[in-house]
Amino acid sequence: MKDNFLENESGIQGQYKTWFLDYASYVILERAVPAIEDGLKPVQRRILHAMKEMDDGRFNKVANIIGQSMQYHPHGDASIGDALVNMGQKDLLIETQGNWGDVRTGDDAAAARYIEARLSKFALEVAFNPKTTEWQLSYDGRKNEPVTLPMKFPLLLAQGAEGIAVGLSTKILPHNFCELIEASIKYLRGKKFELYPDFQTAGMIDVTNYNDGKRGGKVRVRAHIEELDKKTLIIKDVPYGVTTAQLMDSIVKANDQGKIKIKKVTDNTAADVEVQVDLAPGISPDITIDALYAFTDCEVSISPNACVIVDHKPRFVGVYELLRTATDNTKELLRRELEIKLAELQEKWHYTSLEKIFFEEKIYKELEKRHETWEKVLEAIDKAFTPFKKQLRRDITREDIVKLTEKPVRRIYKLDIDELNDQIKGINADIKQVKFDLDNLVDFSVAYYENLLKKYGKGRERKTEIKLFEAIQAKQVAIANAKLYVNRVEGFIGTGLKKDEFIADCSNLDDIIAFTKGGKMKVVKAADKVFIGKDILHVAVFQKNDERTTYNMIYLDGKSGVSYAKRFNVTGITRDKEYDLTKGSEKSKVHYFSVNPNGEAETVKIILSPNASARNKEFDFYFEEMEIKGRGSLGNQVTKYPVKNVKFKEAGRSTLSGRKLWFDNTFGRLNTEEKGKYIGSFESEDRLLVVYNTGNYEISDTELTQRFDGDKVLLIEKFNPEKIVTAVYLDKEKLQYNIKRFKIETTTLRNKFFFIKEGEGNVLEAVTTDEEPILVMQSGRGAQVRKAKIKVNKVVEVMGWKAVGAKLADYSKSTEMEWEKKKTDDNNQPELF
Repeated sequence: MKDNFLENESGIQGQYKTWFLDYASYVILERAVPAIEDGLKPVQRRILHAMKEMDDGRFNKVANIIGQSMQYHPHGDASIGDALVNMGQKDLLIETQGNWGDVRTGDDAAAARYIEARLSKFALEVAFNPKTTEWQLSYDGRKNEPVTLPMKFPLLLAQGAEGIAVGLSTKILPHNFCELIEASIKYLRGKKFELYPDFQTAGMIDVTNYNDGKRGGKVRVRAHIEELDKKTLIIKDVPYGVTTAQLMDSIVKANDQGKIKIKKVTDNTAADVEVQVDLAPGISPDITIDALYAFTDCEVSISPNACVIVDHKPRFVGVYELLRTATDNTKELLRRELEIKLAELQEKWHYTSLEKIFFEEKIYKELEKRHETWEKVLEAIDKAFTPFKKQLRRDITREDIVKLTEKPVRRIYKLDIDELNDQIKGINADIKQVKFDLDNLVDFSVAYYENLLKKYGKGRERKTEIKLFEAIQAKQVAIANAKLYVNRVEGFIGTGLKKDEFIADCSNLDDIIAFTKGGKMKVVKAADKVFIGKDILHVAVFQKNDERTTYNMIYLDGKSGVSYAKRFNVTGITRDKEYDLTKGSEKSKVHYFSVNPNGEAETVKIILSPNASARNKEFDFYFEEMEIKGRGSLGNQVTKYPVKNVKFKEAGRSTLSGRKLWFDNTFGRLNTEEKGKYIGSFESEDRLLVVYNTGNYEISDTELTQRFDGDKVLLIEKFNPEKIVTAVYLDKEKLQYNIKRFKIETTTLRNKFFFIKEGEGNVLEAVTTDEEPILVMQSGRGAQVRKAKIKVNKVVEVMGWKAVGAKLADYSKSTEMEWEKKKTDDNNQPELF
């Protein structure tokens, strides 16, 4: 009994060992991972083969296609139907009719009995050729099916692929049809090429870390979000793999979590995606756009993982290798097709030549002679051909003669012989061409790809915009969804101390900075209740790398009794670490503390203790005489005598220079990190003038969170209401350039004002605020180039900002214009883009 048990146990273990390996191999090779030769999974290949068998040019019910495919695919109809719908939605190999669902909204296709499909002309051209197809028996041995289809196109990169197997997965992103063909041509020509994903759902993509589509790479995909007005945002598309329903759910979830603040979100999607987001009162649309990217599915990160079957084994590859393999495979298939065509042409030439000789030399008359047997007739015909065999390119076989005898014999005219001669001449020309194509296979392959691009490339231009995405700091865009309180005496801060002193609104992502009477400083994460230290002086939301907020402080060193003053910034810290801002002695304490958002330096009155031996018991102290240093500096000595009190006396001016700003038109952002064009030094009350090529201008503040349409910005500079704006724009209706000079008369911030003539195609060509602008115009080409300089202020009067302007010149495609640059030391000189 025991021996039988051990024997059974050993058998079961052995079966598990092999069965799981067999199962894993089957799932990898036969279900989840595409083959590198044709870019198809087995189910996709079998569907296409079944559709080719059914193809008569008309649409077939999807239910019928599923039934036909089940002769080859040993799984249920659901898996075949899902795969068929997936291929149909990609609009490449399968032409569809009926409701096939929508990948953008996540709507399912109608039932298989209601929708129809047929192979596209593109599929018939690139995916099928029985003469170059390797065949195998189907799973039940009744029919033949292709091992792989003879795919003459990089289909895997065009359609993309996704599958989960046992122990591995694959995710290959779709690429642009036209760009794939162009890349194949470049590869054949030995040139370098770049390939990046392109999605049916459009949107934007940052391919900085694409890594050739290999494991470890990553792309970030965003929806386009437009500002309809100050209260409404419109989402114009969805990221790849996200539906409008998922997008709206993520927005509602972020709102419920307090990360964004909206009134409602509405799906208005019809032919085009349109999700409307209505903002709550007082919420910035620019900050909300950033928050949507940071906290919702308006931005998603996708990690490609290109795994394919190569020689019956899974292999991880990159996009470059996939395209190279597909292109080499296409070239090889074209070579085989040419060789087959050459053999067929040579066979046709041989038979046509035999036919010509058979009739021209009246060899057919041997059929009229009396011979003993049919074999003797064939031998006689063969013998009659003997004088002409040198004209032929191969030996005459019995099958050749039998085929000739089967041709109806009638009276032969010279016209018939001439027709055969013309046929032979045409066949010789075809043979010559095929041999030429074989000798120049690269050129032939390039011509093949160019023909594909010409026939099928229209309407398949890139949909997904490639651009760099700026890094969005979640803390900066999170809506203040909590309230911060402080218990100064007991030393607690937090969002849960609702009975204590209210400080400010904050978000649960914020850091909080706090200072105590004992000269201690601490930065902590916003939480329900956090202990800082008794006698809290100041609490605020902490802004990292803030070089403008300046802390003015006078403290007593407990050991020496000397009072010191210091001015410092807090830029970078370690969270939850306690910093001592004094000399670190016991009984040190803070006499005076102030927070100055723009580096202001006040005057204070120092009142000494009545028992102090100093003659002067009161005196003024000026913080503006001190330099701003790090938080660890000891400071300057104020007095060695005991201090009774320090009182604020007079507000001071800022001791900091204006904030220098740059404009990065790649992201359409202002910044202080010296990225992009320098636009000047700004005080807190200064404003920006931004002019767009659409013919709009706006006056704006210098808030770094706002975004501008960088591609459309022609001019951005510090706003001076006394400056005169000179603008040249195209009047498309009259085909002329108009010019106008005007002062900015509006004062509303962040509102766009249209200042050129309204009309379709009207666009701003050039703009400047130079006092004496000189416009350089150039027109014509080659030897016909004409150049002119116009001193605009001499010929154009200043007018109202709504005026149409005066005619400058007639429109010409070759016209180029720019402002003559002048040497200047003015840092506020406008930058032109």
